[in-house]
Amino acid sequence: MEIVAIVGSIREDSYNLKLAQYVQKRYQERFDLEILNIREIPFYNQDIENDPPEVVTDLKNKVKNADAVLWVTPEYNGTVPGVLVNVIDWLSRVDKVMIGKPSWIMGASMGNLGTVKAQLHLRDILFSPGINSPLLPSNEVYVGAVHTKINADGDITDQSTIEFLGSVVNNFIAWFNQQK
Repeated sequence: MEIVAIVGSIREDSYNLKLAQYVQKRYQERFDLEILNIREIPFYNQDIENDPPEVVTDLKNKVKNADAVLWVTPEYNGTVPGVLVNVIDWLSRVDKVMIGKPSWIMGASMGNLGTVKAQLHLRDILFSPGINSPLLPSNEVYVGAVHTKINADGDITDQSTIEFLGSVVNNFIAWFNQQK
């Protein structure tokens, strides 16, 4: 299975990027996960949506060719970060590469609640007409107090978090196979 991860943080030392990298490394025998770079994606502009920059075309092609998308989002001001919304805007226009593409969501924060509000908003966005992405149900991954659960190498050290991620990965694979 080919999965692309879209991380809603462009910070070099992002905990959400580390979470995506952990999933990529830990489950490499179960699926191929490519973490997409969204740093260079320009602001969505309807004036150029029919002839977007190459970096946007590359992003859309990678999403289109993937079997599924893993969204890994931080929470900024109680919602989804602007860089993530910008990527979604590009993906939802013209060829609408997300329609019917299975998705799942994770998020990490230093706060105790993880990214609860952001993920609720992201779920609503993923069900919008231009995206219309089937979403793994009832497997919310909110890694709260992430700074106490991950080491300098990016490895998750909290056993209950490791076990929970394993169960969600298993649930996603089973759900994905049922979607086919």
